[in-house]
Amino acid sequence: MSGQGVWLRARARLRQFPALLAGCGEQAAAYGRCVAAAASGTTELRRDACLEEFRALRACFDRAVGPGV
Repeated sequence: MSGQGVWLRARARLRQFPALLAGCGEQAAAYGRCVAAAASGTTELRRDACLEEFRALRACFDRAVGPGV
């Protein structure tokens, strides 16, 4: 069994990601704004500071990619 076929399929899937995830710009921007705001100044970025925004972004990625990719 050749490992080359596995890598070719993996690369083909990865090439599709930019187009698939292009519809998640609004969620990505909201998450980025939240992280930037949470990390600004002298305050330290806390874990889960932007959990709601992250979950929305992750849900968008999951919908965009779907189970078949």
